[in-house]
Amino acid sequence: MDVNSYAYHHPTPWDAQFQLASLPDLLAQTVAKAPQAPFLHFLGKTYSYRDIHEEAKRFAAGLMARGIEPGDRVGLFLPNVPIYASAYYGAMMAGAVVVNFSPLYTVEELSWQVADSGTRLLVTLDVPELYATAAEVLEQSQLETLVVGSLADMLPWYKGLALKTLGRSKVAKVGYSKTTLGWADTLGDASSATFPAIDAAHDIALLQYTGGTTGRPKGAMLGHSQLAMNAQQTAGLNPFGTPSQEVFMGALPFFHVFANTALLNHAMVTGASIAMVPRFDAGQVLDTIAKYKTTGFPGVPTMFQALLDHPKLAKTDISSIKVCISGGAPMPAPVHDKFEKVTGVRVVEGYGLTESSGVVSANPYEGVRKKGTIGQLIMGTEVIFLDKEDPEKLAPEGEPGELAVHGPQIMVGYWNKPETGNDTFVERDGKRWLRTGDVAVMDEDGFLEIVDRIKDMIAVGGFKVFPSQVEDVLLENDAVKEVLVIGVPDEYLGERPRAYVTLNDVTATADELCEWLNARVGKHERVESIVIREELPKTLVGKLDRKALRAELGI
Repeated sequence: MDVNSYAYHHPTPWDAQFQLASLPDLLAQTVAKAPQAPFLHFLGKTYSYRDIHEEAKRFAAGLMARGIEPGDRVGLFLPNVPIYASAYYGAMMAGAVVVNFSPLYTVEELSWQVADSGTRLLVTLDVPELYATAAEVLEQSQLETLVVGSLADMLPWYKGLALKTLGRSKVAKVGYSKTTLGWADTLGDASSATFPAIDAAHDIALLQYTGGTTGRPKGAMLGHSQLAMNAQQTAGLNPFGTPSQEVFMGALPFFHVFANTALLNHAMVTGASIAMVPRFDAGQVLDTIAKYKTTGFPGVPTMFQALLDHPKLAKTDISSIKVCISGGAPMPAPVHDKFEKVTGVRVVEGYGLTESSGVVSANPYEGVRKKGTIGQLIMGTEVIFLDKEDPEKLAPEGEPGELAVHGPQIMVGYWNKPETGNDTFVERDGKRWLRTGDVAVMDEDGFLEIVDRIKDMIAVGGFKVFPSQVEDVLLENDAVKEVLVIGVPDEYLGERPRAYVTLNDVTATADELCEWLNARVGKHERVESIVIREELPKTLVGKLDRKALRAELGI
């Protein structure tokens, strides 16, 4: 099969299966079916679908009363807490566009994205670090209003009381004013509010900032249509009977697109519940799995490695989990194999981008899967493979090419960047294809494998070296826990690969590893050195961060 010469697509008809609707409308439909069903479990307190829906409506009414109009941007500077869901859906009910901000942002990072997005109102939490950052941004930016939620109010009453009395150092002293409001003070009277009509096919719901392929972070414009479709596409992967009985482990941060689709919106459209933790902590995650009998666990590879490293894993009953879904970064084969062996839980890898609303492909939850691949395309999705040197052409038959994606989940474009052109999309066969920057191949069964990223390829004497291929070989050594390979300048060859590694509890020297690796790779793939480190840089969701490593080294 010449998979490069035509658009390979998921063969299952999907148009009639998925509903074109806004996210608030889909939430209302789920509430109508089972209003008292649990939606969010948070540190011992459970919120029903009705609870979140009613609070979202009140928040929407409050936003409208304060002059927020359709199309205005409302920012969320929050960890995984219940008001995230209320603010997320509530802002959309008011016709506003949600902007996600990582709670780990510095003042400078948050200020820049607030300015770039034109965020008028920002929701945060009375945790000292978060509040201090948000308050400073309020002072020095065009941000008009800061809304501060109370963590104690979201907890069971006894935990909330303890936080207010015994844990006062963990609660920020909020300076309330006309521009700094409490969460409860922003909630309006939803019974008398008339919410604006949402055009699900055209209205933007979310600005999700991403590094993209180059340059400063860009705001991917994701409409109600893209987010709603991708949530339904993701739900369509589940073969396990009654979706509303599923309990997802909510360890992924909601501010990230993976969690927005695979957790929050996926649960919402199916009526499932989420057992959430404020941030990833391996011990707390294991306790949560055992307490709520979670059935599905979407995460990134470093989370599964952290669970393996935690002494509590062997003592925790995780038999309720039917499947773990790994995304965000390639999962090293040793981690994959060890996790399945130790836990008995199947791990499937998937793939997606911010620009695709979160999910493009996944391995089947049951039946045939292929380790090391990103699985098969989800319903309604097509791909082509572009020539690595000239994206106007298809890749030669049988050779890896840049993966380009078309589907109902693909973003509208980048915020305030109407000039976005061929570096992001290509037009072919009357369709607009998103260039992913990932080099991929597809086998005869439709399983995709990411070979590398175009920008990560290392040019060694005119030959292209894929860092991931060198990394895969090095990870076969029992001493190596994590690895990043980058290109470093070389006077003769232009570039040469260098490996940065962390180690398992196995003694090994850099010279020993270098000799072991170079005996197993091709001439141009041989590393000029290996550097052993205590840790490697990671992104906000725990992915190994090649870009940050290069920046650290000034390369």
